[in-house]
Amino acid sequence: MKRWLGKLYLWVFGWKLLGQKPAYKKCLLLAVPHTSNWDVPVMLSMSYIYGIRVSWIGKHTLFKGPLGPLMRWIGGVPVDRTARHNAVQQMVDEFARRDELYLMITPEGTRGRAEYWKSGFYYIALGAGVPIILGLLDYKKRIGGLFEPFFPSGDIKADMEKLRAYYHDATGKYPEKFGPIRLREEADEAAAAAALASATCNRSHPGEE
Repeated sequence: MKRWLGKLYLWVFGWKLLGQKPAYKKCLLLAVPHTSNWDVPVMLSMSYIYGIRVSWIGKHTLFKGPLGPLMRWIGGVPVDRTARHNAVQQMVDEFARRDELYLMITPEGTRGRAEYWKSGFYYIALGAGVPIILGLLDYKKRIGGLFEPFFPSGDIKADMEKLRAYYHDATGKYPEKFGPIRLREEADEAAAAAALASATCNRSHPGEE
């Protein structure tokens, strides 16, 4: 039934599904670009056709009380984001506990324009030893799906270059809200390198103003 509903939804709204079901039972799915609430039903419809149950991360307080079982039933995974807890390690542990987990993450972290991606997705995949499946929703071409796996190497700068190359021409529903594909760590590293270069130059020319 879900597969049929997924196909019907994509047909009604003119979407074409490409890619294929991941060959891995545990992986992290990137949903990019994320600029609208409409991204959710499109991606869910695609997951129904693939035949996978997508999970998502939610604040732990959402799972308290009578709504807790419902939140888990629809794929929610509770994470305590308070300062004394390591959210990344919680998800690494979750991958270790399960035999199957398709965890979908929107690295932009918001539907609005973000100047930096949140790096949690990268460190979760690296720590859990699972591939990142490159998911795409291109509203201009009206195509989407899950594509090739990407294994983080630990060289975050090199890996982000590959992600930039893959998503450079992707178009969200609201293109102006799709910000640059970069992590704050990269900007901090560049700033630190510039400061080091400046300090080195000043030491080489101590008498110059």
